[in-house]
Amino acid sequence: MNYQNPQIAETAELLLHRLSELPVKSDIFKAAELKALYDQLRTLPPEAKSAFGQEVNALRGALQAIVDEAQATEDALPPLDVTAPFAPNLKPSEQPQLLPSECGSIHPLTTEITTILDIFYRMGFEAVESREIDDEHHMFNTLNFPEGHPARDDYDTFTTTQTDASGQPYIAPAHTSTMQHRILTQHAPRLEQGIPIACVIPGRVFRNEDLDATHEHTFYQLEGIYVAKGVHAGMLMATLQTFLSTYFGQANLKTKTQPFYFPFTEPSFEFAIERPQILRKDDSAEQQWLELVGCGMIHPNVLRHAGIDPQVYTGFAWGFGIERLVMMKYGIEDIRHFEAAKLDFLRQFA
Repeated sequence: MNYQNPQIAETAELLLHRLSELPVKSDIFKAAELKALYDQLRTLPPEAKSAFGQEVNALRGALQAIVDEAQATEDALPPLDVTAPFAPNLKPSEQPQLLPSECGSIHPLTTEITTILDIFYRMGFEAVESREIDDEHHMFNTLNFPEGHPARDDYDTFTTTQTDASGQPYIAPAHTSTMQHRILTQHAPRLEQGIPIACVIPGRVFRNEDLDATHEHTFYQLEGIYVAKGVHAGMLMATLQTFLSTYFGQANLKTKTQPFYFPFTEPSFEFAIERPQILRKDDSAEQQWLELVGCGMIHPNVLRHAGIDPQVYTGFAWGFGIERLVMMKYGIEDIRHFEAAKLDFLRQFA
């Protein structure tokens, strides 16, 4: 379009050139040059306003037509898969060559979690994946941690700024026990049919830890629960002994238990195995054992909270860090290798 006013003609040329480069075409209407034309219109004498205003409006109409056309073209295009390794509209000859699958390998944690779950499947357990964000109710209240209980201080984990319906911040769980109440509640009807509740819960957990060779702030844990009539602590010890002996391939695996405290089990124990030499700082008695599993009989309050009568049914639960098991199995000296993305470490398991 030919503009009689040279200022409008110059502005039109500038804006049309800029419009071709804008990723969001409608942003052109925020241009300071266009705003300056409308501001100038207010200062003109009445006899000049009509012609000037018509050309400014014509310029805006021309810009709007281009924006509308671009939007229509964009709407007509098929959606793009932003997760695709390359643009789907490229010709085969233009597509980049992907790395062959032989260059990659399964992460050792993924391999070992699969192995661990397979052992528990054969022992009659089913798996339920844990959550990476949960609420205070399942992190504490359902596990016999009433509000204000000092044992909460032992779980210095991470919280979000987003809050739940009760106004409490969501939590990055410090243990996969957050799933325990859900599983007990969901499967409680099985008990009346004579079917035990037998589940393992793998998942990633988060703690505000001082990092060292055997402690990480982010790691994988596996929780296990078993509830039925007549369940006792001897069955718990036998279950853990059987699993660990199978996992490490050692029939005579040296283990020991000692009393401990967890709010959600009573009595509670630490289950330890003899520490490999590679993970010992020295030859002292303190370095002889490595605590692998926290465990115990499920507290009656936890069962009651899930609607299960502790006078009729009993159960046990345990939890262990998966990285520690893998470290002991392969003689890995530092837990931080798992999250470091070091290729020289990962390639050992390819």
